[in-house]
Amino acid sequence: MAWISLVIAGLFEVVWAVALKYSEGFSRFWPSVITVIGMVLSFIFLAKALKFLPLGTAYAIWTGIGAVGTVLVGIFWLGESRDFLRILCIILILSGIIGLKLATKA
Repeated sequence: MAWISLVIAGLFEVVWAVALKYSEGFSRFWPSVITVIGMVLSFIFLAKALKFLPLGTAYAIWTGIGAVGTVLVGIFWLGESRDFLRILCIILILSGIIGLKLATKA
């Protein structure tokens, strides 16, 4: 269950990061509300996962999910660059996430 909580926390990190972009510096109400709610939920699920998972592993995976998810939203939704180097970096981050998961006995 800790791993599921960690994935959910990472997905909420993507939600709040995207909403933060749309909040335009917290000047738009609803995107700002979604940002804050996403942050709170992300931290709640991360805290649940940290009860059972090592801090370094959980934090790295949480930020990795957020980073990869945010880049993918940028590419597929916001029309950001899909160049080879960006894709390679996403693959490297995913490799690190998978490696940390496989190396953790929790």
